Amino acid sequence: MYRKYIKRLLDIVLALIALVMLSPVIVVVAVLVRIKLGSPVLFKQKRIGKKDEVIVLRKFRSMSDERDENGDLLPDEIRLTKFGKTLRSTSIDELPSLLFNIVFRADMSLVGPRPLLPEYLPLYNDEQKRRHEVRPGITGLAQVNGRNATTWNERFKFDVEYVDNISFWLDMKIICKTIGVVFKRSGVSAEGHATMESFAVEKAREVETEREYENV
Repeated sequence: MYRKYIKRLLDIVLALIALVMLSPVIVVVAVLVRIKLGSPVLFKQKRIGKKDEVIVLRKFRSMSDERDENGDLLPDEIRLTKFGKTLRSTSIDELPSLLFNIVFRADMSLVGPRPLLPEYLPLYNDEQKRRHEVRPGITGLAQVNGRNATTWNERFKFDVEYVDNISFWLDMKIICKTIGVVFKRSGVSAEGHATMESFAVEKAREVETEREYENV
């Protein structure tokens, strides 16, 4: 009952309340992004949502468009400005998702596994793919248990645990804990990375390690 009907209604109500309360912040941030980082103000990126469907995630832009002499974008850690880091650490960059992805598109929820890049999809094992049985969320069980400071395997375990235990009380607990995590600005990035290491890179390293073990 909660998973099929109440959760969606709760998403809309809470998202609209948050948008009204934070509307001054949204306007100010939009202006600052335009001044400091230029246009476009919103960052759009394809992610994978429920049932492996492609969704378009909308966030406030937090990186510059700095490029090298060949015209290629510089690494994330260089393009991520101090202003951008503040947006990410406070999760203010996520606010546009409340309107576009939760209220309008209905392809995300307040709570659920974070939507990840399409190129990760072939890399999941059967258990990890279960994270796509529900709508992805702005926050989730993995985000309140280490955020980007956890390993990918740990994050996926939290995601599947959430899928198996969705309830009103679990969602409320995660939302309350999210507020604390945001204020503490904990787990914003993994050591040595602007956010966290690519799952594709970690997966390739695991495969290489397995090959080395087999050749011993």
